[in-house]
Amino acid sequence: MLFSAFFAVRHMFGERNRREVLSQMFSSGIKSLGVITIVAVFTGMILALQTGIELRRFNQEVNIGTAVMVSMLREMGPFMTGLILAACVGSAIAAQLGTMVVSEEIAALEIMSIDPIRFLVTPRLVAMCVMTPLLSFYTCVMGLIGGGLVGATQLNVSWAAYMENATKFAETKDLYVGLLKALLFGIIITTVSCHEGFSTSQGAVGVGMATRRSVIISFLLILVVGYIVTRMFY
Repeated sequence: MLFSAFFAVRHMFGERNRREVLSQMFSSGIKSLGVITIVAVFTGMILALQTGIELRRFNQEVNIGTAVMVSMLREMGPFMTGLILAACVGSAIAAQLGTMVVSEEIAALEIMSIDPIRFLVTPRLVAMCVMTPLLSFYTCVMGLIGGGLVGATQLNVSWAAYMENATKFAETKDLYVGLLKALLFGIIITTVSCHEGFSTSQGAVGVGMATRRSVIISFLLILVVGYIVTRMFY
């Protein structure tokens, strides 16, 4: 399925297909901004608070900017984005496709000689490949802001000192590795969700089971792939 979907990407440049991709980008990305914003801000706040409490023992709480920035870029940004999209978008994809299978809409597409992979999977895959890295970067920025708020209000770390330490020790490599993880997570979520949706059986009960399996499998693969990528680059 994945290779067939990638092979059909060349057909996504037509006007009709572009509209479908943009629609999927809006559904998977823009509609998830509210949840991602709240999670990202509080993730940065928690990182800053917990790190600052420990660094305060050594009078080094000014370095919380480095801890938050590196953690968000390398791990927490793409990780939290992947989990949110797996729960919000992946489950929706599995439910939509599962319902289409149960109601025999997929069979109808095949009878009309319309490739379900090209028509249903590829636009979602392209949209997730674009939006997941963008949302991951957005998560990092919002997490950094959340950490700065905690530093300024609870740890007596000025915003200037916080940002100076955040940008001094973070490397471009950290950003690239985080974006690579986000891209892989987007591919994983789309592939797993579409596979589970197309594998649906047993009516409405099967749709619920497929949705649950898609979220669980996506979560597990995100954890495993995230560790493997970190191990490869560091």
